[in-house]
Amino acid sequence: MTKMGMTLANKITLARAGLSIIMFLLMISENDFALITASLLFAVAAATDWVDGRIARSTNTYTPFGAIVDPFVDKILVGAAFCAFAEISFLNVPIWAVFFIIMRELTVSTLRVLAALDNYVLAAERWGKFKTTVQLSAIGVIFFIIDVRVLIPFTKGALRSALEFLYIMLCRLPYAITVIVAAITVFSAVSYFKNNWAMLKKSWSLPVK
Repeated sequence: MTKMGMTLANKITLARAGLSIIMFLLMISENDFALITASLLFAVAAATDWVDGRIARSTNTYTPFGAIVDPFVDKILVGAAFCAFAEISFLNVPIWAVFFIIMRELTVSTLRVLAALDNYVLAAERWGKFKTTVQLSAIGVIFFIIDVRVLIPFTKGALRSALEFLYIMLCRLPYAITVIVAAITVFSAVSYFKNNWAMLKKSWSLPVK
């Protein structure tokens, strides 16, 4: 019998989970160097979201583990970032919007569990992929704003003036960006429930075998 190990794509997915946890811990440390490092880790983690999918497609190594864990790890990355953003006072990220983002992610994750109990893998849908792209892009923009603010004290002259002006122009964006992300995130859940309503109805009316 051939011994099978974890696929490369799945290893990269799990590495993204680890990077997400480290990123979160760095962000809540309230240290300027840690914030810069966290932004770099996010860039690497976000890139692995594309890399693991590309590898799975090119090597034809799709697995049930990957289909379920990959989107779950995306939720860890997004949730970690927005929870930490809400703790950084100068960002003014609304905690209520973060709550709705996390609530949506937990809800769809529950739907995936129900599908698994029915021997069905709930793969990512078009709206779900769009939502993830919007979330990761928004987090990248907010990290950029953080980096601009952190770098100001370490610069002088024209560069400092330029960074100060840029920060003044961007400092109010995190609030609006998070609200928009929350709206798109919640709306994307509608597609999942609409397309899997029959399975959901079945799950609350039949006993588990």
